[in-house]
Amino acid sequence: MTAADRLLALHRTLRAAPPHDIVHALARVLADRFRVTSCTLLLADYAVSSLRPFGREATEDSVVPVVGTPAGRAFVAQEPVVVTDGHPGAEETLYLPVSARGDRIGVLRIGYPEQGAKPSVAELSEAAEALAHEILAAAPATDVYRQSRRLRRLTLAAEMQWDLLPGHSCERPEFILGAQLEPAYSVRGDNFDWSVSADTLTVSVTNGMGHGVQAATLTALAVGALRNARRSGADLALQAELASQAVWSVHTGSAYLASVLLEIDLASGEVDGIDAGSPVVMLLRQGRVERVDLEAQFALGMLEDTRYVPERFTLEAGDRLLVVSDGVHGFRSHTGEIFGERQLAVVMRDNRLAPAPEAARAVLRELARFRGDNQADDDAVALCLDWRGRDT
Repeated sequence: MTAADRLLALHRTLRAAPPHDIVHALARVLADRFRVTSCTLLLADYAVSSLRPFGREATEDSVVPVVGTPAGRAFVAQEPVVVTDGHPGAEETLYLPVSARGDRIGVLRIGYPEQGAKPSVAELSEAAEALAHEILAAAPATDVYRQSRRLRRLTLAAEMQWDLLPGHSCERPEFILGAQLEPAYSVRGDNFDWSVSADTLTVSVTNGMGHGVQAATLTALAVGALRNARRSGADLALQAELASQAVWSVHTGSAYLASVLLEIDLASGEVDGIDAGSPVVMLLRQGRVERVDLEAQFALGMLEDTRYVPERFTLEAGDRLLVVSDGVHGFRSHTGEIFGERQLAVVMRDNRLAPAPEAARAVLRELARFRGDNQADDDAVALCLDWRGRDT
């Protein structure tokens, strides 16, 4: 059987499998047609700090840290990693990123005999990518993948927030972006969102006031209103105005959301931005970090019939854009020191070579170190965009 025939059979098997059984279907095909002796899907947990074996109870021994492991290297670098035991007759282990359109789901751990004909890494990489696409298609119909991602119980507010999100990361020829929420298992009102069309990338970072389900419900209302306006063809200003009206109509100014809305022209890199609250936008360009100063406008839902005016700036190839909520830049330590723009600039420069999704997580790791034993009294979101530009 040719490689093309094997891959065709694999794709057909995955498409025919029930939503909850896709991973087992893949394992059967790899064993039958690729001489694979073991196959385990490791799913990134909600905090993206660990990789959890699909379909097993989480134990100390079964959970694989992202930092300092071969599986973690494959996940972060998005490249295959091969580990050889070195003993005669031992198995080789191959770690493959499981990602679809830049959305990083986890890692496929595959074992096969060290001796004899080995399966093609290219074929197995395509199998891992096919698995990612099928999981994303199947996830709305089953809970098994969401259940396997969690190392502990999510709060109700966090469950609501994670179901709102578009993914952890996204990649196109013009850009790669990634984002993370903390505390991942009990996040309340912070949110990020994005949407890509043929010509435009729209991004938002939102921080809903309040606590628990109250904050999550407020954010769900605003995000739903923004999406509804965007999908109706509204421009950025009208999206903000309609979302603000939706929040005002329910809360009449007693609750509102701080937001940053960005609309990026994929051909030119021109950005229309609206600062409707407290999130901060930072730009790393040729080693220099500076804040993108957008005129502060009213938060969504703060006042009735608010009008919003976008401001424009332009991205250049090689730029990195970081958007963080006030739970990051505004965090104040017990000594009164603010995390602030200076610390953000240090983190951005120190992690300038890291992929955008990893750079976003690095900001929140540094915030955790800065915080020390102090418990955060606010959610934190970091979104990082690496701009490549479009070839002309």
